[in-house]
Amino acid sequence: MSQSAAQTPDNTPGGTPGGTHDGLFGGARNRAMFAVAMSVLLSVLDYAIVNVALPSIARDIHTTASAAIWVVNAYQLASVVSLLPLAAMGDRVGHARMCRIGLILFVVASVLCAMSRTLPELAAARGLQGFGGACIMSVNAALVRFIYPAKILGRGIALNGIVVAAGVALGPTVAAGVLSVTTWPWLFLINLPLGGAALYFAVTALPKTPTTGGRFDYLSTVLIALSFGSLIIGGDSFAHASSLLFSLTLLGVGSVSLIVLVQRQRGRADPLLPIDLLARLGFTTAFLTGFFGFVSSNFFIISMPFNLMGVLGRSAVATGLLMTPWPVAIMAVGPLVGRLTDRYPAAFLTSMGLCITATGFLLLRLMPPNPSDLDIIWRIALAGSGFGFFQPPNNKAMITTAPLNRTGSASGMISVARLLGQTVGGMLVALTLGLVMHGGTATCLTLGAATGFFAASISASRFVLLRKRQSKH
Repeated sequence: MSQSAAQTPDNTPGGTPGGTHDGLFGGARNRAMFAVAMSVLLSVLDYAIVNVALPSIARDIHTTASAAIWVVNAYQLASVVSLLPLAAMGDRVGHARMCRIGLILFVVASVLCAMSRTLPELAAARGLQGFGGACIMSVNAALVRFIYPAKILGRGIALNGIVVAAGVALGPTVAAGVLSVTTWPWLFLINLPLGGAALYFAVTALPKTPTTGGRFDYLSTVLIALSFGSLIIGGDSFAHASSLLFSLTLLGVGSVSLIVLVQRQRGRADPLLPIDLLARLGFTTAFLTGFFGFVSSNFFIISMPFNLMGVLGRSAVATGLLMTPWPVAIMAVGPLVGRLTDRYPAAFLTSMGLCITATGFLLLRLMPPNPSDLDIIWRIALAGSGFGFFQPPNNKAMITTAPLNRTGSASGMISVARLLGQTVGGMLVALTLGLVMHGGTATCLTLGAATGFFAASISASRFVLLRKRQSKH
């Protein structure tokens, strides 16, 4: 059989598992990307919706506001601990099949969420929903790589980023609209028609992708869950000044599990923890840039509402509206960034974007004591536009640095960088607000800016790698 880069008749991108490909063409590409976009939007939108509905949920299931946080935490924890195993499984069973499995689980879990009447029931259903969402998010970037030709891959990755930003932006609005006419279970039931439509396109339009062989490493899956779960829960417990013994025990268990996991993965051809990819300096640089970039953004995203409401005296509705320029700016620059990503090095675009974001955070920190809404809006929009320049080129650098047969694991690591960065950022915000009694939100903006500039410096180090490659030629 010819190993050309052309699309094969069964809607499969051409190329060998370790070779090249040239994506899909015309209507086939558009339909496949629509399937990915629908799937990603479903996952992101649901996460954003539930945050807004927590007070209503806590009241109806008769639990405290602090305990109700587990409705969010269960989803995020299930996603983080399962992303890498699912990404590796996607390489084995096919990325499209993994996406379809995720959609089915997500819809089933949504029904269970709507039927839940106690916190344990809802948290368990949300955990299953997080697992389904992880099935989708672990392979979405991998699917984009096989849908788009290499020369315009940046546009596909940028479109993926626009969809994520749209989900974040629409979440509060959709939640407010649904809760104004009905009860919170309908926030989950609306996933049925959306999930059904996404599944239809996922079945009919997503391309078949190359698969790898080999047995699945179940013990390493347990070690990943144990290490990531223990470190996250232990870190969160420490940040919230809970039992020191409990926190240190979990952090110790997580650290030991991670060491055992790394030792077990050494020398494997397709490790679940992709140390083969992390051994590539370009991949590790992009991963660290993404991780610290999301730590930086969460300093702003979590602390800014407290600043707007507690310090500047804005209402809850006004606060939501004033935060909207962040995702809107990301969406607005997306098409331009997609084209630029295919023309300019990731080091340049990512570093520039992170510097713009960090500058926006500094300008927010240095606002006058009684700023107008416009003073706040343009600063948040500036920071958001910079973040829009950061994500697509950095994600493209991660996905293209990996061989084609390791695309699923690279895709999973993109989501791991985002979720871990957001999680660590949230812990640091909690720790900062607990330690700094006066001016804690301002300190968070300062730390967000500093972390953003640090991430930009990591990204800029790729210029050194580029010069070394050029000198060899």
